[in-house]
Amino acid sequence: MTTTTTTVPVTAAEDTPAVRRRRRRGLAPGKRLPASRIVGPALFLALWAAASGAGQLDPGAIPAPWTVLKTAGHLWTDGTLPTDVRTSLERAVYGFALGLTAGVVLALAAGLSRIGEALIDGTVQLNRAIPTLGLIPLFILWLGIGETFKIAIIAIVVYIPIYLNLHAALSGIDHRYVELAEVQGLSRLQFVRQIVIPGALPGFFVGLRLGVTGSWLSLVVLEQINATSGLGYMMFQAQNYGQSDVILVGLLIYGVFGLVSDSAVRLVERRVLSWRRTLSS
Repeated sequence: MTTTTTTVPVTAAEDTPAVRRRRRRGLAPGKRLPASRIVGPALFLALWAAASGAGQLDPGAIPAPWTVLKTAGHLWTDGTLPTDVRTSLERAVYGFALGLTAGVVLALAAGLSRIGEALIDGTVQLNRAIPTLGLIPLFILWLGIGETFKIAIIAIVVYIPIYLNLHAALSGIDHRYVELAEVQGLSRLQFVRQIVIPGALPGFFVGLRLGVTGSWLSLVVLEQINATSGLGYMMFQAQNYGQSDVILVGLLIYGVFGLVSDSAVRLVERRVLSWRRTLSS
């Protein structure tokens, strides 16, 4: 007696859109974890504390986290740390504001006009190729040793990434949208508002994040040049006296400022670009 086996074909019910979505669900990163931005730093602090508690780190070179916090408390109560933080924030804000304005204006002029691109883009690319911190001696001769040259250097560090990313976003707008705007009879202002700005915003926010980070990176160097206050000055003085805990206080504050400012830009980006459906949504 022979038996025959038959294969049952897959029914349409087993290949519904819901089933296909379940099969493809593993491709996406998944839901955003709560407070995901601080998981990495928290893990780093935990490992640092564990290594310090186990005696694996030299206290003279890398003090324990609780020692650094105690030092920060003393500096704050003495009034030294609030003054240094306020001075650093003022320099970073002024330099960032100037750099942001210059980067946006130059990118719009170069991205929306062939004449502007011919006059501006090559100059900016040349400026980008020159190490910005190498301009410090020249800017000191031009602007003096005071606050002006520090703000100018920060502005240069900030405007370059903003210009590059915004200009690239403007240049990358599909030409079919331009043709569509011409067919619809949009004016120049309407074209910029309805086509250019939405298309360039993602690139602008990338440049903005890089510019915010660059302002803090340049500040730590500039505040060690003929400064009498600021976090960089505090760290430079601590180096002369071998105070590694004070240096770590300054580094941690810089890190917190960088993380908070970058998170603020990302929050604004998610709100402004809420219409986009991306992997990070």
